[in-house]
Amino acid sequence: MTSLPSSSGGLEIVFNSQRNLKVSLPNSAPSPATIASLITYLSEHYLADTPKKDLFVLDGTVRPGILVLVNDADWELEGEGACELKNGDEVVFVSTLHGG
Repeated sequence: MTSLPSSSGGLEIVFNSQRNLKVSLPNSAPSPATIASLITYLSEHYLADTPKKDLFVLDGTVRPGILVLVNDADWELEGEGACELKNGDEVVFVSTLHGG
């Protein structure tokens, strides 16, 4: 399963200044890959050893204030963490929090 998570709105700082990541999720047959499994994978493989992890995840899901888009659609309309991913899907994480 391949998805293209992208971070924006300041989240690239959490992912070592990378704005785009190409991720191949392990085949979890018979269960399809979901947004929840992508978030877990990113947390374990990209953020495991960083104190900045807390800027992205809280209690196993994205922190409040992070907009998640799956192929340009809000994940809330697609079932949030249960949203199934297909090969080639694009997932975008956008931080809506900013200082002032």
